[in-house]
Amino acid sequence: MLQQIGETLAAEFALPDAGHWTLILVRLLTAALLGGVLGLERESKGRAAGLKTHILVSMGSALFVLAPLLGGIDPADVTRIMQGIVSGIGFLGAGAIIKQGRGERVEGLTTAAGIWMTSAIGMAAGMGQQIVAIVTTAIALLVFAVIPKLMRGKEAPGP
Repeated sequence: MLQQIGETLAAEFALPDAGHWTLILVRLLTAALLGGVLGLERESKGRAAGLKTHILVSMGSALFVLAPLLGGIDPADVTRIMQGIVSGIGFLGAGAIIKQGRGERVEGLTTAAGIWMTSAIGMAAGMGQQIVAIVTTAIALLVFAVIPKLMRGKEAPGP
């Protein structure tokens, strides 16, 4: 009887073998680390969406694609989940965008785009595309670090 209970619990909780544990940990930790790198950059610049937000967005996105894949869902069907993530993260990013006064000044667009990019990086990590996630993170960091330096002193054209 105890053996049946143990087997039922193992099946219900889908307790994986060491290979599955490694896969889960590598994918989720990759998502957390890469999201954290982008979050640290944003937090160092005093942005509202910082370290914790980026880690959670990246890991959540990774989990949303990883869990169905581990559950045996056809990888082609995971694309529908990814479409939902992209839309949902768009709403989260919209909360970071603020229009200042009556003018054309809008703030938070880069933060919103960074949250969206972090989600995409998390999805790549969750799908097992770690190299894609790492390269994309490096390029995003370049965008965050280099472009503002290139744009210094250049004023946007007036109305």
